[in-house]
Amino acid sequence: MTSALTHRLKSLAGPRWTTRARCLLRGLGVPRWGNLRRTRPFSDRFGFDRGTPVDRYYLDAFLRAHRAWITGDVIEIQMPQYTERYGHDVRRAHSVDISPRFQPTFLCDLARADRVVPSDAYDCFLLPNSLCNLRDVERCLRQALRVIKPGGVILATAAGFVPLTPDCPDYWHLSAAGWEEIACRVWPGCDVQVKSHGNCLAGVAAMLGLAWEELAPAELDAADPRYPVLVSLTCRKPAAA
Repeated sequence: MTSALTHRLKSLAGPRWTTRARCLLRGLGVPRWGNLRRTRPFSDRFGFDRGTPVDRYYLDAFLRAHRAWITGDVIEIQMPQYTERYGHDVRRAHSVDISPRFQPTFLCDLARADRVVPSDAYDCFLLPNSLCNLRDVERCLRQALRVIKPGGVILATAAGFVPLTPDCPDYWHLSAAGWEEIACRVWPGCDVQVKSHGNCLAGVAAMLGLAWEELAPAELDAADPRYPVLVSLTCRKPAAA
């Protein structure tokens, strides 16, 4: 078949049917959209009204895996809800936030907490699903390092392929490589681990507002770093000499 004839056939068929024919001839899968062919999600509330948002599956697994570190004196951004859920042998459960409606222990902007939150005071700092909402994220992460004790840890997570937060600024949705670049810059000399969680199915489900209960564990546990639903960061501050 000449290139001119091929071009003529493609023009007559149009791009949609040309693509479908190409997939069939090459043995490629053809999608069956069903009720997924939509421009509005199933839920405008991240899936909370259906069950538990998909990204919380990975947050739960991350905090459960590191619960041994959530102990002693713990500080958490906004409210100490994850400290209460995953912590053990907690002496103090404090919080820091810029909004008074959460009644934090320290009412301040974390980026400017120098004279408010004491240095070297906490064994663990929890920053769950909050990094994307921190405007001056690098300064906030430096402050987090300042307030934990030598040998203390920071446990943080950042949203990836999930809808943007509708009622507050949502600045940063980076890959694991992007967060590692920032983490190594603001936490020099620390033991830093950055990990991506999710896959293309989990990402699609999260974007459509489905709940993680609507997927099988094997579907959620499949890992593909090209489709991060959640990125986790751990940082251990060097112990005192």
